[in-house]
Amino acid sequence: MTTSFSRWALSAVLGSTLMAMQGCATRPAVAYVSNADSKDISVLALDRDKGTVKAIQTVETGGMVMPLALSPDKRMLYAALRSEPFSVASFSIDSSTGSLKRVGTAPLPDSMANIMTDRTGRWLFAASYGGNKISVSPIGADGVAGAAVSVLPTGKNAHAAIIDAANKNLFVTNLGSDQVLQYSFDAASGKLTPNTPPALATRPGAGPRHLVLHPNGRHGYLLHELDATVDLVSYDPQRGTLSVLKTWPTLPAGFTGKPWAADLHLTPDGRYLYTSERNSHTLAMWAVDTTSGELKLIGHQPTEKQPRGFQIDPSGQWLLAVGQTSHAMTAYKIDPATGKLAAQASLPLGKNPNWVEIIELR
Repeated sequence: MTTSFSRWALSAVLGSTLMAMQGCATRPAVAYVSNADSKDISVLALDRDKGTVKAIQTVETGGMVMPLALSPDKRMLYAALRSEPFSVASFSIDSSTGSLKRVGTAPLPDSMANIMTDRTGRWLFAASYGGNKISVSPIGADGVAGAAVSVLPTGKNAHAAIIDAANKNLFVTNLGSDQVLQYSFDAASGKLTPNTPPALATRPGAGPRHLVLHPNGRHGYLLHELDATVDLVSYDPQRGTLSVLKTWPTLPAGFTGKPWAADLHLTPDGRYLYTSERNSHTLAMWAVDTTSGELKLIGHQPTEKQPRGFQIDPSGQWLLAVGQTSHAMTAYKIDPATGKLAAQASLPLGKNPNWVEIIELR
């Protein structure tokens, strides 16, 4: 692994930054951002009391790095490289500093748009947009991901693979064929089996891209890229199936450009949902009725240009959004009473930042 800092300089920056944060009322947090075109990962210290973000490490990956995934215990970070040779890099996370160390690389069967571990941390799911497939790779006891042991064909443009909280059902969005595949998952063997029905059909031309499941275990939200809408879906955990209940537009009023929705995330308590749209450069803010799952639009927050990726920190207090064409990040404070976002800090990043993950240091 190589970094943009010398070893002594990195140690000094990490030490001074984290010592300064020890007196904070909350535990220090560290964010990881993949920068596709500069082929590196930015490691950032987030001071959740002061609202500042500071670069502490830049890790070169050797390829076009895009989707990231954390292990359930937050001791490992996985990064998919979408340039040949397609692979997944495994990084160990230093528990005291959050810095990364590359500990393994394994082949992936295609360019993968999304990766996610199962809830045990023993399996890595990956979805290929161009290859129309999903794969399942084993993760060893040392946390290193291996080569895929299962590759399954999907509909057109598989975009994301999402496992439920019980680790029993997996959903795969298919943007090009307007469906969400529904599988049962065997954590002992890593085997996927189609549920009945095997897919949720969505509106023609909507382009289902990303799905999040609500912590109430009954609902989820499905974001569509091509018409920039978000669906409220009901979730049957016994059957492992979804059904659409209601749909809302995510674009700001008066916007007439081409829709291009990108990402969505819930706060950990499930009270607020945020969605990003790349051509209007906005984050839509939503209040969630935690009983019915219904959404109420709070408003739209202008953000970084072409906001493909963003993430909410584990405390639910901060949202970090990155812009693919601004090559920068903005940190927003989430108002716990209203869900509104207030910009607190900005930071330049590498080229084409597109994915964000955040951990609390132990």
